Amino acid sequence: MERVQALFDGLWKDYTARLCPSAAKVHHLLEEGTPLLNDHIALRTFALPKVGLDRLAAPFIALGYEPKGEYEFKAKKLFARHFEHPNPDAPKVFISELLVGQCSSELQLAVRSLVDQVDEGALNDPAFMYGGRLWDIDFDTYKKLADESEYAGWLSAHGFGANHFTVSVNQLSTLDTVKGVNDLLRQSGFAINESGGEVKGSPEVCLEQSSTMADKVSVAFSDGEQNIPGGFYEFAKRYPLADGSLYQGFVEASADKIFESTDQ
Repeated sequence: MERVQALFDGLWKDYTARLCPSAAKVHHLLEEGTPLLNDHIALRTFALPKVGLDRLAAPFIALGYEPKGEYEFKAKKLFARHFEHPNPDAPKVFISELLVGQCSSELQLAVRSLVDQVDEGALNDPAFMYGGRLWDIDFDTYKKLADESEYAGWLSAHGFGANHFTVSVNQLSTLDTVKGVNDLLRQSGFAINESGGEVKGSPEVCLEQSSTMADKVSVAFSDGEQNIPGGFYEFAKRYPLADGSLYQGFVEASADKIFESTDQ
């Protein structure tokens, strides 16, 4: 577990410094004397051979993670898979990829030109997953990508890093509902993602989720700095299956709306 922890420590450090600085305040609000339990992280990539989902999954698989559920988001042109470690204390990993071949020819050309800049050698070190952008991009190209696909825009601007971490609501004692977490965060000035309702899912599907709206963070484009949506914080409560064990998968309809936490 030391190697697993080291990888997540690197992801967390990058996430809180570069993508979601407000995470520290969320921690302060929700911690109850013990460290918050991270339910899962999410990573984004392009479905191209050099940087596809399997490339991001490889370092986790080397640490003992195993592929589990698969998910499709047809309207957003995304495919995703989640991974679990035999040690239940290890966070789950949700990796999605944009199906570039289903997008416009303009987007395909732009994305391929970005990925062509990636040095394959940089991908041999697992630290690339929290290394940020491995290509240069100007603000106009980012805007054009974001106009067609928010996901493409976000990934083109930020590169590799945790799109979000997720607090396990099951672990909390003074707050036992996702709605209760939302209410506390609102009182502290956080905006909650309302797309599809502030609480996505239900006990009937064995999973409830919510999230903050993404922080606005400064990104250095090749032609200057701009403030754009970065990372966000998610909250998940899992319910027991018929055998008494907690559901460990994800619900496509809910995850689809969670993606929209980074919308402009």
